[in-house]
Amino acid sequence: MPFDLATLDAPFAALKGYDWGADAAWLKTIDDAVVAAHGDAALGADLEQRLAAVLGAGTSRAAKEYACRKLMMIGTAASVPALAALLGDADNSHMARFALERIPAPEAAQALRDALGTVPPGLQIGMIESLGGRGDAASVPALARLLAGDPKLAAAAATALGHIHTPDALAALTAADPLAGSGVGRAVVDARLMTAEALLASGKRAEARSVYEALANAVQGKPGAKGVELAAARGLLACLDTLAAAS
Repeated sequence: MPFDLATLDAPFAALKGYDWGADAAWLKTIDDAVVAAHGDAALGADLEQRLAAVLGAGTSRAAKEYACRKLMMIGTAASVPALAALLGDADNSHMARFALERIPAPEAAQALRDALGTVPPGLQIGMIESLGGRGDAASVPALARLLAGDPKLAAAAATALGHIHTPDALAALTAADPLAGSGVGRAVVDARLMTAEALLASGKRAEARSVYEALANAVQGKPGAKGVELAAARGLLACLDTLAAAS
């Protein structure tokens, strides 16, 4: 039986002024519609349009957060402009980027990449984390440039590159100092290990071994290198174990 769209009018009207702690039993109607939308394209499009409208001016922060949460589930390229408009807003940026991180449309990734260069410094780390969460290969050049800048952004960029773990991402990490201070070196090491583990998990044992060997060689004999050398050695042993298991 088709979902009755008229039943959504009153809940969405109430949503505009919704605040945390208030009675929100009426939200169940929207929740049920979101679930039903997974098998109903027309309902999904209608809901997305209504939820995107909630992200505009004149609605509460709580309402915007609720709309973002639902768009994580049913959002498409159509809701990207409304979400992108919130990325520079400290109150709503995090929920908007969480939604964009989970929307599979390429427009969502582009919005996050664009925001990386325009949002205030305090929000940049969030964009970096979401690009890493998406495994966005197109963001590698921008993330690589951050490795030599502000330590907090550099550490976040290293972690994101580890999640992306493409050859270009690995190349950027390999060029970074694994013993740099301010936590950057640790993030670079962890990201290179993350890349090697991903390669090993996908059966690319030789490539993984190369990453571990390169990391060990990069720190060999340098102060503070013992922990990194141990991690690389463990990785090399894992490569041998994988070979033995396969033979």
